[in-house]
Amino acid sequence: MEMDDALTKAPDSGGLPALFSDWFAGRGWQPRPHQLDLLARAQAGHSVLLIAPTGAGKTMAGFLPSLVDLHQSGPARPGEPVFGPHTLYVSPLKALAVDIERNLTQPVTEMDLPIRIETRTGDTSAHKRRRQKIVPPDILLTTPEQIALLIAQKDARRFFLRLKTIIFDELHSLVISKRGDLLALGLSRLRALAPGLQTIGLSATVAEPDDLCAWLAAQHDETTDNVGTGRSLADRIEVTGGARPQINIIETEERMPWSGHSARHAIPAIYEAVKAHRTSLLFVNTRSQAELLFQGLWAANADSLPIALHHGSLDQGQRRKVEAAMAAGKLRAVVATSTLDLGIDWGDVDLVIHVGAPKGASRLAQRIGRANHRMDEPSRGLLVPANRFEALECQAALNANYLGHQDTPALKPGALDVLCQHILGAAVAEPFDAVTLFNEITASESYRTLDWETFERCVDFVATGGYALRVYERHARIRKRKDGLWALTHPRIAQQYRLNVGTIVEAPMLLIRQIRRVSSIGRGGRALGKIEEGFIEALVKGDTFRFSGTTLRFEGIRENTVYVTPAQTEDARIPSYAGGKFPLSTYLADVVRGMLADPQSWDQLPPQVAGWLRLQAEKSLLPKRDQLLVETFPRADKFYMVAFPFEGRLAHQTLGMLLTRRLERAGARPLGFVASDYSIAVWGLRDMGAIFARGEPSLGALFDEDMLGDDLEDWLADSYMLKRTFRTCAVISGLIQRRHPGLEKTGRQVTVSTDLIYDVLREHEPDHILLQATRDDAASGLLDIRRLGEMLSRIKGRIVHQQLERVSPLSVPILLDIGREAVAGDANDDLIAEAAGIAPGELETGGDPWTNGAAVNDGIEPAIRQPRDRAGGRSEGRRRPARRRSSGNG
Repeated sequence: MEMDDALTKAPDSGGLPALFSDWFAGRGWQPRPHQLDLLARAQAGHSVLLIAPTGAGKTMAGFLPSLVDLHQSGPARPGEPVFGPHTLYVSPLKALAVDIERNLTQPVTEMDLPIRIETRTGDTSAHKRRRQKIVPPDILLTTPEQIALLIAQKDARRFFLRLKTIIFDELHSLVISKRGDLLALGLSRLRALAPGLQTIGLSATVAEPDDLCAWLAAQHDETTDNVGTGRSLADRIEVTGGARPQINIIETEERMPWSGHSARHAIPAIYEAVKAHRTSLLFVNTRSQAELLFQGLWAANADSLPIALHHGSLDQGQRRKVEAAMAAGKLRAVVATSTLDLGIDWGDVDLVIHVGAPKGASRLAQRIGRANHRMDEPSRGLLVPANRFEALECQAALNANYLGHQDTPALKPGALDVLCQHILGAAVAEPFDAVTLFNEITASESYRTLDWETFERCVDFVATGGYALRVYERHARIRKRKDGLWALTHPRIAQQYRLNVGTIVEAPMLLIRQIRRVSSIGRGGRALGKIEEGFIEALVKGDTFRFSGTTLRFEGIRENTVYVTPAQTEDARIPSYAGGKFPLSTYLADVVRGMLADPQSWDQLPPQVAGWLRLQAEKSLLPKRDQLLVETFPRADKFYMVAFPFEGRLAHQTLGMLLTRRLERAGARPLGFVASDYSIAVWGLRDMGAIFARGEPSLGALFDEDMLGDDLEDWLADSYMLKRTFRTCAVISGLIQRRHPGLEKTGRQVTVSTDLIYDVLREHEPDHILLQATRDDAASGLLDIRRLGEMLSRIKGRIVHQQLERVSPLSVPILLDIGREAVAGDANDDLIAEAAGIAPGELETGGDPWTNGAAVNDGIEPAIRQPRDRAGGRSEGRRRPARRRSSGNG
C-alpha cells in the first residue's frame, strides 16, 4: 500500500482531524490534494473513482474517509451490538488483501485508532469466518467470491446494517470478467441491504473512465445522473503528473529467436540485471513460462542469489512465505505471473523485468508500476522479447507507455450464467419477489440493459432447469410460494450453493489414448500423455495433429479422454500451438501494423529485427496500416498461404478453421493451418496463389464477412468447442455442482454430466438460456468472433496479394511453428536461406542476411542445433554478454 508515498506540497490539511494531521506531520508528510478531495466528496455522500499513477497514495486516499469516520464515531459502547463491518475492501487478489492489511495496520496502530481490520478470503479458516460473523471487524478486506457468500447468509440484512463504504482496488481488473459480473450483482444487493452505501474505486490504468464511474454508481439514481449519457456516474478524480517510467528493451549479442516463448537466449542478460539491482520482479504470462524462467535463472545463479517463484498453482503456504520474504527484503528476485501484478507494495523493488511481450499497454503499465512505488520517482523496467515479432510488440507497448495510452478491455454486458447463480443466491438468503430482484439487478451497470423476458427465463431455469429439463426434479432448486415469493425447494440447495459459488472453473487436461480403430472408442487404448483441452476442443473428427513426435488422427472425445488413431500421413492438419495466456490487444495490434508500414520507426528496433524488415521489403512487401498482406509460395511438395492480420491468436485460430473449410470447398486440398498472435499459415496440395489469381475464389471472396454465417455454424456443430464452453456455463450457473457435502466431483464426472445435458438441449431446446450464454461466451472469448468480424470489415477491398517463388522473411516465424513437436534439422537451415535468397552454405561461411553481414549466425541456427526446452520450444543459442538499449523515453 502506498502509505509512505503521501508526500505533497499542499499547504494545509483541509478538514482532516487533528489526530490525522499530526500523524502526517510526524512523518514529515502532508496529505495530497486528491486525498483531501476524495475525503470531502465522501463526507458529502458521493461515490468516487480515483485514477492516479502508482505511488500517488491511492490506497490511503481510499481508506481515509473510513478511518476518519470510524475515528469520529468512536468505539461501540459496552453492550452495544455491532452488526457488521463499516467498510468492505475488495481486491482481485488474495495477496493484495494480505498486503493491504499489513500496511493499513501501521497508521491505525500509530494513531491508536480503535479500529479492527481483518481479511476474509478463500484461505481464511472456517473458524475465523464464523467468528467474523459474530464479532465483525470494522474493516473487512475480502474478495468477490466472499461477497457472494456473505450476501447469501440468512442474517445478511443484519450483518450489513452498519455498512457504509465499499472500496474496490484495481477496479479496472475487477470489472472485465465474469468475476466482475458476480461482484456487480453483489454490489446491487448490498445497496439494497445498506441504503446510502458509498463506493470508492481505485485504479491506475483506465481506458474508459466513464464505464468505471457508471459501474460504481447505482443506475436509475437521479442524484448521480450524468445528463446526456443515460447513465448514472460516480464522481471522478484524476491525478496527473508523476515521473514517467524508464523502460528499456534488453538487447543481447545473442541472436533473437524466430518463434517460441521461453526467451532462454536472454537469461544471462536477465541474470546480470538482477545482480545489478537491489530487488527485481520478473513477470511472465503463463505458469509454464514462470517455471522455465525460474529454472533457467537457477542454472545461471553462480552467485547463489535468493530467487523465488510465485504463481497460482503453488501451495498457499509457499506463496505466503515468498510474499513475506519479499516484504522483508530477503529476496533479490521473484519470478511471478499475474498473481503479483496488481497493487502489491514492496518498496524495495527497484526493477521490473517483463519476459515475453506484455500483450497490452495497460498490462505493461500495471506491471512496471510495481517498481519504486513513488509518484515522484520513475519506475524502472526491462522488456525481454522472446522472438522477433515480440520485439515489435514490445516496442509498441513501450511507445504506448511513454504516450500514456491505455487499452484496458471495454466493459461488457453481464453474463447470463452468472445471473442465474446470483438468482439462486438471493433465494438462499431469503425468499425474494421477482420484480424487486429485477429492479435491484438492473440498477447495476453490468445488467442495466437486461430485459424482463430474459430475466424471467433465468428465473425459470433456476426453478426448473428449463423446458427440456423440467421433468428432472433435481433441477428444481426454487419454487414460487402462495404469497408470490420464490424460495428454495430444499435446505440442502443452500449448502450446495455455498460450496460451489464463484466463476473460476479450471480447464482440465485431457488424456490421449491411441486406439487401432474407431469402434474401440471408450474401450482402453495406449495412453500417450495429456494435452490442453483448449487445443483439442477446436478439432473435428478426422483432423490430424502432432503429439510427442507422432502424427495422430483425432477420432473423438469420451468423458475426459481423447481418442486417436495413427495417421497415414506425416502431415499434421492442425499442429499444436502453445501461445501465450493473453491475446494481443487491439490497440497494440494497430500500433504494430503502423510500425511495419513506417520504415522510419525501425531505428527503434534491435538491428537484427530492423534488418529482417528491410529484407522483407526487398523480397516481398510490408503492408500499409489498413491492409492485409497475403503471401503465397511453394515449398518442397506443398503450397502455402500466409496472411498477416495481427489480430491475436484467438481470432486467428477461428479464422484458420473457417479458411480451411472454404479452401476445401474450392478444391485447394488444404492440409492444415497454424496461427500465432501476428499471422496465420495454411498449407495444401494445390497452388493457392494460382487459384486466387483465377478468382476460384478471389482473396476478397475468401476473406468475405459471410464466413461468420453458415461456415461458422457448420464448424461449431462439428467441433467440441461449444460443448466445452457449455460445461463452464453449466458449472457457473449451478446446473452442475462440482462440490457436494463431503465429496467433490472429478473433472470426468462433470464432463459426462454436462455433455449429456448439452446434447439434450441442442436437440430439444436450442434457445435454452445456457446455450445462449454459451454462444455469448464463444463470441467474445474462445472464438473472438467480434474482433474477427471487425478485422474482416477493415480489410475489405484492402487485401494485397504477393505471389512469390519462395518463402518471405516475414513468413519464416509462422512456418517454424508448423510441426514444432518434430525434431528440427537441416531443413530449417534451408528455410532461412531460401527466405534470404542465398545458398544454404552461406549461413555457415558468410554474412548474416538479416543484418547486412554484421554477424555469422542469426539465432535460428543455434536454436535448431541445441536441445529442446521443456515447453516444446528450442534452446536459443550460446550466451554472450548483454548490453542494454535505452528506450529514449526517460
